[in-house]
Amino acid sequence: MNKDSGGSKGKLQQQVLEFCRHVAGSAQISAISVLGNYSTGTSNTRATLEAVLVIRDFQPRLMSYVKIIGKRSVILFAVDQWVFERDVDRGFLGEALAGTLIFPHTALLGKEYLHKQEVLLKKRLILELLENLVLSFPDLAHQLHIKPKYFMYEVMLNRVRIFPPLAYGTSNFMNDAAPKEEVEVVFHGYMEALKQLEKDNKIAFSDDYVMVPKKFVAKSKNPKVRLTNISKNAPRTLFTSVLASFPQLLNFFSQNTEALLKLQKFTLKREADPARCFVDPQKYVFVPTAKGLVSLADRLDIEAFTRKILLNGEKAKITFEPVGGVLNDVFLIKAYPNGMESKVLVKRFKDWTGFKWFPLSLWSFGARNIAVLGRTRLEKECAISEFLRCEGIRVPKILHVSHSKRLVFMEFIEGEDLSRAIKRIAKPKGREAEKDLAKIEKVGEVYAQVHALNVTLGDTKPENVIFDPDDNVYLLDFEQASHEGDKAWDIAVFLYYAGHYLQPLYSNGKAQAIAKAFVSGYLKGGGDVATVKKVSNTKYTRIFSVFTMPSVMAAMANVCRKTGKTEGKQIG
Repeated sequence: MNKDSGGSKGKLQQQVLEFCRHVAGSAQISAISVLGNYSTGTSNTRATLEAVLVIRDFQPRLMSYVKIIGKRSVILFAVDQWVFERDVDRGFLGEALAGTLIFPHTALLGKEYLHKQEVLLKKRLILELLENLVLSFPDLAHQLHIKPKYFMYEVMLNRVRIFPPLAYGTSNFMNDAAPKEEVEVVFHGYMEALKQLEKDNKIAFSDDYVMVPKKFVAKSKNPKVRLTNISKNAPRTLFTSVLASFPQLLNFFSQNTEALLKLQKFTLKREADPARCFVDPQKYVFVPTAKGLVSLADRLDIEAFTRKILLNGEKAKITFEPVGGVLNDVFLIKAYPNGMESKVLVKRFKDWTGFKWFPLSLWSFGARNIAVLGRTRLEKECAISEFLRCEGIRVPKILHVSHSKRLVFMEFIEGEDLSRAIKRIAKPKGREAEKDLAKIEKVGEVYAQVHALNVTLGDTKPENVIFDPDDNVYLLDFEQASHEGDKAWDIAVFLYYAGHYLQPLYSNGKAQAIAKAFVSGYLKGGGDVATVKKVSNTKYTRIFSVFTMPSVMAAMANVCRKTGKTEGKQIG
């Protein structure tokens, strides 16, 4: 393949410069940028050369020119400085012209001006990517650890998604085949943009990872942000396609037959997809677990995790035991490295659709929104579990996460779930009732501590509480949990769900005992009396009337309703 020598390259640049001056005429030139050949790192003598000419007060605002210079096809986009800067600042042309600053380029004139515009553009694109991450992972966003290179690769990949033929020109750059120096030049602009955003308190750095501040997360959750980001795709697609298609087609047809064959595959068979070979930007985004950071690009399945993590590559006996789960697949993995048993619980999050979702929506209608998508519930499980663990609440440690497989691997807690204690209380003689009621009181205290962290759990049925052999309380199942939310719902689910274990005869007294034990612990843990009183509202009682006796619910609701008359004095 013929490549430009240093002398011929300099001559070509001089000829391009003269052509630009001819186009500008008497108008002042602000900058000239030549798009580098990022597919090889050097200038291919057959490749079409693209240049952007920024002119102050240029009339008309935007023009394109084609010229053969030294047997080289040159596409020149002449643009008014005001238009170019609006494209940088707000995507006026969908970054169709300003977007050239994203890729390797050479400044023939106005190097400082172009560098300033490049950093401004990359700052805005970084913020947009962070907003998209918050919208995609609203509960995990604050915990995400992002390597700076994520922004470089994600921005480029977004351009390829909009106009797929760009893949052929960027393939070597995007699959790490480009010269290191060329990559570093582009990456340097992102680092400078990130440092400026850090000074503006838009982001934070932690051990070379970019972190999203809570204020930014809260602001980005606004539905208007999602609408704004979606609306930007239309001009990007339109202008990028129109302005990029001609140079790409010239490249395809002018270089060699191989390029033509690639185009045919792309347009006719749709089999060639260069993006599949690109660096996955998500490999630079990590979520925290008890065992360290895990990339969003991780694709370990259940068997691979077992052999890699539990067995450390050794051969040993493995068993997979289903342990329930109607709405999710839950398995207990048992591995025996060196003859020692090791247990891990794995949950696969399925989407709730059709019949599975319909009863749930009816059941909670008017009281609470239920998270349906498997990805959303997985995110909540990871985010809230890790948050509570770091705050000192006992939860099973998350050992590994595979977002692509929708799998969460977590510590298996040996012990007894609280439903067994309630079933013992429900028996006619109710042996060990005082001991079991003490457990319920302890759970009420833990729930108050969770609510004090401004977290609601969503699914607080007694089965989701485990007492280990040392009587420590462990909370399970956070796929419906969230920051903020309805705290009264948590109490209502726990009490009224517990009530359905009680038998018809002599159940009201036991219902009152369970409610009093829980409320006592909740207030002891700092819970709010007003939250307890809300539990008696028909908004909650009507939901559980399907499977809990009305008399039982009335007894429990009565305890909650009267809470402020006695317990309130104790608090004061």
